Amino acid sequence: MSPFLLTRTLPEDTTDAALRADVSHGLTRTPKTLPPKWFYDARGSELFEQITELPEYYPTRAEREILIARADEIAEATGARTLIELGSGSSEKTRHLLDALRELHTYVPVDVSESALTQAGVALAAERPDLDVHALIADFTGGLTLPDTPGPRLVAFLGGTIGNLMPAERAAFLSSVRSLLAPGDALLLGTDLVKDPSVLVDAYDDAAGVTAAFNKNVLSVVSRELGADFDLDAFGHVALWDAENEWIEMRLRSRREQTVKIPALDLAVDFADGEDVRTEVSAKFHKEGVRSELAAAGLDLAHWWTDEGGRFALSLSVAR
Repeated sequence: MSPFLLTRTLPEDTTDAALRADVSHGLTRTPKTLPPKWFYDARGSELFEQITELPEYYPTRAEREILIARADEIAEATGARTLIELGSGSSEKTRHLLDALRELHTYVPVDVSESALTQAGVALAAERPDLDVHALIADFTGGLTLPDTPGPRLVAFLGGTIGNLMPAERAAFLSSVRSLLAPGDALLLGTDLVKDPSVLVDAYDDAAGVTAAFNKNVLSVVSRELGADFDLDAFGHVALWDAENEWIEMRLRSRREQTVKIPALDLAVDFADGEDVRTEVSAKFHKEGVRSELAAAGLDLAHWWTDEGGRFALSLSVAR
């Protein structure tokens, strides 16, 4: 078996403190917000896996299609000896890259979930005896210190997750990624593309109601962790296309006037009938916009691949 090392860069109480801060800030502002990272407890992760199999939700299938078709080109273009995956989760899609990167020495999966990292890391170490796996429990949006690994390095940020960041957050994130790279190292970035709004809305508001359950799960997390008394039936799931900003917004809409108590924060939150809580922004992109954002961070777009339907893109950019 190859070496498997798990390093924690987040203090044990970070998650609880961050949840308290996000709920306190987000539910006392106007408009109300809750960050999408709180969808992903065990139940939320299970629901998201179901979402990726829905007929309406194309991004996962489209990205996998590109990875399967282009993994050898990515390997040839980068010659990577270290692969760093941000938000790695189960590392399932990454296996196509791992198969293609024949010079690979070290895989560094980065995630906030210790259980996901351990499960995926132990499995990979058993399957690939020549690969060093050094997993990091870390929040990649808050700055990252990587282990000393051989170059060239390839950072992968897949799934279109960059779309969950606001424009200023994206700029800061891309700059932080660039700071991890030496000239000639590369970033593989998944971005969902602008398309017919009806296709986009359906992808975030499926007929089976799985995305609605996923959206409401954030309320279950707050209730469980902070003792809140959210009534899930008192909120409806809403997905809207914002044409000006070119992003999908997921919201939870109060179905009546109500007050929710959150004892751990000594907080009572009033909701008007019809009032929304924004739970996710998912930006969609054009090629030239991606090129511009990468360039501003010191990364030059070198390759651009889309699925057959032109719905999703993987871009490979090189650090100056």
